[in-house]
Amino acid sequence: MGPAAGHGRWGEPLSGGVIGGLLVPGQPHPLLVPQHHVGYGRLRAAFGEARERIRALAPDLLLLYSTQWVSVIGHQIQADPAPTWTHVDQEWHALGDLPYSFRMDAAFAAAYQQAATARGLHARTVSFHGFPIDTGTIVALKLLDPDNAIPACVVSCNMYADRAETIVLGKAAADALRHSGKRAVAVAVSALSNRLLVEPYDPTKERISSLKDDEWNRKLLEILSKGRLEDVCQLAREFTAQANGDMRLKALWWLAAAMGQHNNYQGELLGYESLWGTGGAIALLRPTATAAAGQEFDEEDVEQFRGERSVLSGGAPAPPAPAAAPLIAPPRAPSPTVSTSTAPAPMGAYPHARRVGDLLYLSGIGPRQPGTDAIPGGPVRDAQGRPQQYDAAAQTRAVIENVTAVLHAAGASLEKVLDVTAFLIDMERDFAAYNAVYSEYFKDIHATRTTLEVSALPTPIAVEFKVIASAV
Repeated sequence: MGPAAGHGRWGEPLSGGVIGGLLVPGQPHPLLVPQHHVGYGRLRAAFGEARERIRALAPDLLLLYSTQWVSVIGHQIQADPAPTWTHVDQEWHALGDLPYSFRMDAAFAAAYQQAATARGLHARTVSFHGFPIDTGTIVALKLLDPDNAIPACVVSCNMYADRAETIVLGKAAADALRHSGKRAVAVAVSALSNRLLVEPYDPTKERISSLKDDEWNRKLLEILSKGRLEDVCQLAREFTAQANGDMRLKALWWLAAAMGQHNNYQGELLGYESLWGTGGAIALLRPTATAAAGQEFDEEDVEQFRGERSVLSGGAPAPPAPAAAPLIAPPRAPSPTVSTSTAPAPMGAYPHARRVGDLLYLSGIGPRQPGTDAIPGGPVRDAQGRPQQYDAAAQTRAVIENVTAVLHAAGASLEKVLDVTAFLIDMERDFAAYNAVYSEYFKDIHATRTTLEVSALPTPIAVEFKVIASAV
């Protein structure tokens, strides 16, 4: 299979690596009660389809990162070769027990721990009878490999780790695979939006917790289904701010780092449903020779973890600890929202903007005119859905004017814009016109920008902006 023990150094490009990637949800409903809701059944079927794709790849290993296995200090890697127990989920105990007996690759777990340590991470293996395995891992392994035909390895999700640490953890997984020569399918066990419904359990009322969360889930999945994994990772922070991403979507940071941090994938969405308000999706990624799309910008890349906030040695001294907070904190005032008649009315239950601290977060806004909903430059399709000619430049100008109106209503201005995410329905046709108009307004503002292509927007428009601005 791979080189003999002790051969090669971490990071040397030997024969192993990730041959496929998966995003799957970790809630137990598709496993325990697929009959309770049609969506649970559809996700169960999507798991089955993913299982067949995995079998066709014939991997040596299933490598999992589960947001439901939470660690506090460093990273833990399951090294018990045959963990056996009965688990009861703390949230969904009424759905039934989760007995399990798995087949783990203890040798690879040790190799992963060594690779993580070599990159500056705090990592250890765990191997004793009864060590708890989380619901997400149980659901993923039982539905993706019910016969334990493929050995598995599972790493924990450190609740305090940010992007740098998570990226390095993913790169350490790639190091261990190269060193061992093993071919793996990497599985990110994570929800997308992660707001649970708060009503008493009633499967007939299953839905994504808000229209806004559903919209963000669908936008992210559209990008992912095109194979643009790194673009999705670039949007993780914004997604989390808007839709309460599960553990800040760090499972996708880990997946991207393990697979290579690029867009060279063939993507496929196998299923998307609500799991008691959260966004549950099953998406498949296969490496390809060419990129699905280039990234407009990249966050800083990280090879070696040296600590964040001076947690590890080698950094500047940590700042003094703040004074102890009172045992009972005073209630937080709700963040003020902004709504104005000078901008087009929202299409759902959301305000035009919300102020959080010194920042203004604007909801997605298009070119519709306030009061009339007329679309400058014309709609992209008529009432019967037939494509129409339209002017992308006119729409872009109207979008920016609408953004300006919302900012003025919030006591800010266009000059306060810090970041823009722009959505175009036809990048090839419209980018030049959109970019020219954008440059007229933003040439001297120097806001960061990401431009993404989507197949459609909620109304027959070609351009939409999502903006973050300074409120001071």
